Amino acid sequence: MLKIGTEAPAFEAPLDDGGTFRLSERRGNSTVVLYFYPKDETPGCVREACGFRDNYEEIQRAGATVIGVSTDTAERHRSFRAHHGLPFPLAADVDKRVSELYEARGLFGLMTARTTYVIDRTGVIRAAFRHEFAIGGHTRDVLAALRKIGGPAGGDAASP
Repeated sequence: MLKIGTEAPAFEAPLDDGGTFRLSERRGNSTVVLYFYPKDETPGCVREACGFRDNYEEIQRAGATVIGVSTDTAERHRSFRAHHGLPFPLAADVDKRVSELYEARGLFGLMTARTTYVIDRTGVIRAAFRHEFAIGGHTRDVLAALRKIGGPAGGDAASP
């Protein structure tokens, strides 16, 4: 995993809606919750995505946006997002470039590791989590990190 306190690597990736996500465009605008997951429509990934969905309003109140990343295609992401009513975009990392850049590769590099980064408005990684089995822990940990960082919902910026 990348270290807390380091600058998040710049990247761009195609989104499920046909657009392109560029981390550089978020700088100065919002905190980014960048979460990597293995595969659309698998039980653990559905649970994780729906956890972010169910807490999305609270995440937004904290001044953050969520971007999900897996190696599935944008077309598959569109279906997954619609099926579960996800209010946030999903980025297609079919060449595994972003997953490698963010050290989110799992066992023998065959799968994406369930990894989440909270990147502040200045582009610095403020929190990082890997929960292979405690899937429900991601959302809880993200919300705690966002409270520490602060933002429109209040609080002072502080390192987690």
